[in-house]
Amino acid sequence: MTHTTETVTPAATSRRTAIRVLSRWLSSQDFPDRIIPDCPDRGFVMDLVYGTVRQRRALDWLLARHVEKMPTGETLAAILSGAYQLFYMPGVPDYAAVDATVQAAKQASKRSAGFVNAVLRNLLRNREALTAELARQPLAVRLSHPDALVARWVEQYGEAETAALCEWNNRPAETIIALLPHCGIGAADWIARLAACPGCETLAAVPHPAAPDTAVTLPHGAPRLETLPGFAEGWFVVQDPATRAAVDLLDVRPGQRILDACAAPGGKTLQIASRLLAGARGATPPGELIALDAHKDRLVFLHENLARAGMGWVRAVPGDASRLTPAEAGGRFDRILLDVPCSNTGVLRRRPDARWRFNAHRLQTLVHHQRAILTNALALLAPGGILVYSTCSLEPEENARQIERLCLASSGLRLLATVARHPVRHGTDGAFAAALQMPG
Repeated sequence: MTHTTETVTPAATSRRTAIRVLSRWLSSQDFPDRIIPDCPDRGFVMDLVYGTVRQRRALDWLLARHVEKMPTGETLAAILSGAYQLFYMPGVPDYAAVDATVQAAKQASKRSAGFVNAVLRNLLRNREALTAELARQPLAVRLSHPDALVARWVEQYGEAETAALCEWNNRPAETIIALLPHCGIGAADWIARLAACPGCETLAAVPHPAAPDTAVTLPHGAPRLETLPGFAEGWFVVQDPATRAAVDLLDVRPGQRILDACAAPGGKTLQIASRLLAGARGATPPGELIALDAHKDRLVFLHENLARAGMGWVRAVPGDASRLTPAEAGGRFDRILLDVPCSNTGVLRRRPDARWRFNAHRLQTLVHHQRAILTNALALLAPGGILVYSTCSLEPEENARQIERLCLASSGLRLLATVARHPVRHGTDGAFAAALQMPG
């Protein structure tokens, strides 16, 4: 492999970063959001990486028309990202999509750069015909989703709604902030403060239709969060309105002992803490809140957010909710939130790589793990206490069927309420939550 020392343009540098991230994702299936580095053109890199991951199946179909033997590594990442720019990024000029991508590929190998150049120019020459032919392919191919997922959605929702759901998943997600109740700042007030910030006067932030008083949608390409009003003070968390249902059902009150059992990255933890503070009218600590997560590395971000919001009284600790005992927890809890690991099929717009991890075996593995967490958590719940089970999944096995099975197996357990959110029907992320009460 040869390396060039020629001057590299900024356009090629950003594409080079995206190619490296995509190559790593292709080989390891690492989460893209965790491997995109902090770089000068991070917004463009994220758009290119996430978009290429979303459209992977459609891109493979396009490339198969011009590539007899598919390459691997950075060469494959380069032609995938170049094809994505040509077919799905109309704001990128064709010459930039080809030339800057080829220049980026050349940093790894001049020989492979020639191949990348030939493939992308062939795709460009035949783009109109290829686009028309792709539009005639089966839904799962043209909208880039796994067959297994599309088949079960068509059975459940019908083809038209499934197509709408796939199209929703393929649109870049906006950033949505949820204002924390104890701060006393509503959406209209926050938007007014935003308009007064230098450089943000023309930012078209709007209240979210699903929660117009407490949630704000920021336009694509908005400034970094740390530059927005209230970030340093901990006024808000990044959170879709659909996730609030679980915290609403939890019905927290000051003085309660509460466990957030699968807490990281902590959006719901901060919502719970904020509601405790609001109800206690500033008294600290307003209750006992323990945020638990099995992955120590994921607690780092939660600790940072708690510190920024002045919520140092919340205990964020590592631990496995499927194994925790009342003795280890220091007793039972009045409220327990179980935001369990799931298939993420309600948030594929935000987690584009999750669609490619979906299969029947993994779904059943998740269902069994969720059941283990649920069963163990009931032993941690005090008499009369409320447990809220939640997912960001659309799949019945992880949602209503999971709760039905639990209620049949648990004598006296009372189902208080369920809430389900569907992207196409509600204009939010997909989510499910169920509130269960232990006999008093």
